[in-house]
Amino acid sequence: MPTEILMPALSPTMEEGTLAKWLVKEGDTVASGDLLAEIETDKATMEFEAVDEGVIGKILIAEGSEGVKVNSPIAILLEDGESADDIGATPAAPAAAEDTAPAASKDASPAPAQAAAAATPAPAAPAGADGSRIFASPLARRIAADKGLDLADISGSGPRGRIVKADVENATAAPKAAAAAPAAAAPAAAAPAAAAAASGPTADQVARMYEGRDYEEVALDGMRKTIAARLSEAKQTIPHFYLRRDIQLDALLKFRAELNKQLEGRGVKLSVNDFIIKAVALALQAVPDANAVWAGDRVLKMKSSDVAVAVAIEGGLFTPVLQDSDMKSLSTLSAEMKDLAKRARDRKLAPHEYQGGSFAISNLGMFGIDNFDAIVNPPHAGILAVGSGVKKPVVGADGELKVATVMSVTMSVDHRVIDGALGADLLKAIVENLENPMTMLA
Repeated sequence: MPTEILMPALSPTMEEGTLAKWLVKEGDTVASGDLLAEIETDKATMEFEAVDEGVIGKILIAEGSEGVKVNSPIAILLEDGESADDIGATPAAPAAAEDTAPAASKDASPAPAQAAAAATPAPAAPAGADGSRIFASPLARRIAADKGLDLADISGSGPRGRIVKADVENATAAPKAAAAAPAAAAPAAAAPAAAAAASGPTADQVARMYEGRDYEEVALDGMRKTIAARLSEAKQTIPHFYLRRDIQLDALLKFRAELNKQLEGRGVKLSVNDFIIKAVALALQAVPDANAVWAGDRVLKMKSSDVAVAVAIEGGLFTPVLQDSDMKSLSTLSAEMKDLAKRARDRKLAPHEYQGGSFAISNLGMFGIDNFDAIVNPPHAGILAVGSGVKKPVVGADGELKVATVMSVTMSVDHRVIDGALGADLLKAIVENLENPMTMLA
C-alpha cells in the first residue's frame, strides 16, 4: 500500500517549517537513510532522510512552500510492485474500502450517522507517544474523535495494523479522557480572548496609523516569529527580578594575558567571555539549588552545568549550549564556543545543540553597552547580561582611590525557581570567580 511521507518534527518544539528543497524527484528510487529534502525550521536548515525504501510516487508539497505543518503529507512513497495508479488507495484518500457500507442503489440516502460522519472532516493523522505515525482510515479517525478515543490505545485489524471503522466502533473511551474534557473546555474557550488581549493591535490597525507615510513592509521569517512568540511568552508568564553587580576585571585581564602568551604556540586565544562561561558554570556547582529549570508543575535540579550563550546572527539569535561546562578546561570551552558560534551564524546547528541548559549568558560588552536587562529564556531559571569593561575610579580596600577596569552585570532571574537570597548567592559566586580567576583552575 502506498505510504505517506510526513513533514518531520526536527525539534521538540517544531510545529511547522519550510520545505526548502527537494533532493529527489518523482520516480526516484530511495532507500532508508537517503536524503529526501532540506527542511528549514525556525532556527536551522536540516536534511530529512528516508525511513523506508521505495519509489517516490508523487510529491505533494512543492519546494519553497512555507508554513508546512508537522505530520502533514508531503509526498507518497510506493512499494515494490506499486504504481502511481495505486496512490488513490493511500490513507489520505477520502474513503477506504473497509469503511464503505454494503453496496446500495444510487438513489438510496445514507444513514444519519454515516451522513454526519461524511460531513465532518477527518482529524489530522495522529501520532503515537514516540512520534511514530498511527495508521487509521479517515472514517475511523472521525468516529474516534466523536467518541473521545485515543487511537494510540487501539489495535488495528486492517492491513499492516491499520485502524478501521470496526475497531473504533467496538472501543470505549477511557474514563479519565471523558472527565478531562469538561475541565479543558473552560481554558480553551478563554484562550482566544486572552490571546487577543495580549497580542496588541492588528497589522491592519497599525498600518492605518501610518497611512500617507512611506515605509517598507518586511515579512517575518520563522526565526523572527519564534523569537517574538517565545519572548512575549517569557515576559508575560515569568516573574522576573533583577540583581546587579560591578566586577573588577584587572586581575582577570592580567591572568588572561599571561595564559594567552603561554598558549600562543597551541594557537589558543582565550576571550573574557570564555572566563565568564567558566565562572558561571562553577558558580552553578557552588550554589546547586540555583542550577535548575522550571518544568510547569515542578522544578528540575540539574547535576551538570549546561550553560547557554547568546550568539547574534543576521535576523535573530541562537543560544548554543555548552554542556558540562564546569568540567571542561578554558581552552576546551574556548574552542567549543568558537565552533558553535560559527555554525550558529551559518544556521548549521542541530536542535540538541541549542536546546536545553539551565542558565544563559548574553554579552553585549563588545558592542559598547555598559549594562542592560536580558529576558529569561524558558525553561532557564536565569540569564546573565554582561556589559563592557570600562575604566572607573574605585575606592580600594585600603580606602585609597584608584582606577580599575569595571564590568557591570545584571542577572535576570525566574522567581518561581530562584528566590532573592539564592540569586544573590549565585551572583556572588560568579563575581568571586571572575575577580579571583586563578581559583577557577583549582
